[in-house]
Amino acid sequence: MDDAQQPSPRPARPTRRITDVGTLKAFGHPLRMKLYGAVRVAGPATASQLAAQVDEAVSLVSYHLRKLAEHGLIEEAEARSADARERWWQAAQDTLSFRHEDFKDSPEGVATHTAVVRGLIAHRNEQYETYLDQQAAWGERWRGAADQSDFLARLNPAELTALTAEIHALIKTYEERGKAAEAAGDTEDRENVAVHLAGFPFRI
Repeated sequence: MDDAQQPSPRPARPTRRITDVGTLKAFGHPLRMKLYGAVRVAGPATASQLAAQVDEAVSLVSYHLRKLAEHGLIEEAEARSADARERWWQAAQDTLSFRHEDFKDSPEGVATHTAVVRGLIAHRNEQYETYLDQQAAWGERWRGAADQSDFLARLNPAELTALTAEIHALIKTYEERGKAAEAAGDTEDRENVAVHLAGFPFRI
C-alpha cells in the first residue's frame, strides 16, 4: 500500500470472549461480520475502502463500523494517509470467541448465540463457494494444496476437547511461521488461507 504515513506495528492482543448479549447481537449482523472480517484479515481500512469491498454505500458502512466500535470490537487505527478527514479502523483483538454456556441461562441469549453461529457458518460457506467459483484462476499448485475433508471418530467429550486443542495449536504454529517468514521478507506465493473447523456429536 502506498501510504504517506507508516503506522507502528500493533502489538498482539489476546482472544476476547464475548459474554453479553448486546455485544453478540452487535457482532451478529451479517454486514458487520463481513466488515470485522475484512479489517481482521487485511488490517486497518477506511469506511470508503471497506464499502468498495462489500459493495455497500459508504454511509451504511460507516454506521455499522460505529456500532462495532461502540461494543469495542473495532477501534480507530493510526492514520495511513495524509487526509485527516479519513478515519481508519482495525480489529480491537486478534480473535473473538463466544460460547453457548455464557448465554444458556436466557432464551434471548440462546437464540442470539444460535443465530450468530448460523450466520458465521453461512459466511464461511460463502467464502468457500467463492473459492470454488474462482478456483480455475488460482492455478494448479493452489488447487492441489486446497482441501475439503470430513472425518468420523468415536470420541467422548474429553477426547473431542483434546483433539480440538491439538488442532488449534498446530494451526497456530503455522500462523506464527507465516508471520515470521513475511517479517523476514519471504512473501512469495503467500496468500490468506482460511481453515474452517467444526467438531460436533451427531446420531443417526
